[in-house]
Amino acid sequence: MKFVLLFGPQAVGKMTVGQELSKITDLKLFHNHMTIDLLEPFFGFSPEMWRLSTLFREEIFKSFSKSDKYGMIFTIVWAFNQKEDWENVEKMCSIFSSQGADLYFIELEANVKERLRRNKTPNRLEQKPTKRNIKQSEENLLSTMDTHRLNSNEGEISKENYLRIDNTNLSAEEVATMIKNRFKL
Repeated sequence: MKFVLLFGPQAVGKMTVGQELSKITDLKLFHNHMTIDLLEPFFGFSPEMWRLSTLFREEIFKSFSKSDKYGMIFTIVWAFNQKEDWENVEKMCSIFSSQGADLYFIELEANVKERLRRNKTPNRLEQKPTKRNIKQSEENLLSTMDTHRLNSNEGEISKENYLRIDNTNLSAEEVATMIKNRFKL
């Protein structure tokens, strides 16, 4: 079993890269908005929505990690200056590692101008209903930069299977191929 954690700031291309990686491997994509967009219509962006989202994700991870599937790609925004985010990453990874899964950490980064462009792409808006309010989504993307550090500092991630990619000028297909080749997925 393989567990590929694909992380980076909003609109950096995590889901799109995950879609492409799942096309060229046997990995299944579980992007973070699959639970967010399921629950947001019922609870808004409330503590209850986040509690349920975490619960759903953990249960899916537990069941999937015990399956005979090849592996999963999961996408997240990881706030490196938030202790809770480090704990959440550790918890989800331990679910998979406790079942003998190999863990892969892929960090994406892109400049703000490119992320604002990607924030409006048809694929993103189709797959993520809560991002369709472009004004609100852009405001969130920009304001989050003032309060959260969404890319790691050099040397901060010391995992064996770690790769950081600046995908500002790369297509999702190119990035997926780089990941597949680097880790022989």
